[in-house]
Amino acid sequence: MGLTLFIDSSVILRRVLGQPDELNEWDAIELAVANPLVEIECLRTIDRLRHRGQLKDEELVAAREITFAMLQSCEILELSNAILKRAGQTLPVPLKTLDAVHLATALTFRELTGSAILMATHDRALARASRAMGLEVVGAA
Repeated sequence: MGLTLFIDSSVILRRVLGQPDELNEWDAIELAVANPLVEIECLRTIDRLRHRGQLKDEELVAAREITFAMLQSCEILELSNAILKRAGQTLPVPLKTLDAVHLATALTFRELTGSAILMATHDRALARASRAMGLEVVGAA
């Protein structure tokens, strides 16, 4: 049986950029869920790397193409007012704004569908907050 995962930008970028320790569960994904912020975060990171001289123009194009292809295979949830309000609520651990939106999206998906969803992230703060909110986490060190 496949997994349903909320995918954050750290998971996509490790795969796109060929970084070590990419998500082990990748081949077991049945449904990948994300929100529109993931695309923005990925594209901004790729662009920053090119401006810093860490990616050549051809590598930038390839990285963007792979990112778009990966995101096409995801179910992208719109950022509703309810998700944004939820992201602003108090959490048991500190979390940056965009990560709070990712967490709120995953929690809202779980509640709306009644389906189990795992948080896929390589970000330790998001992993800790996700566990504190009752989500199983994969990918975090």
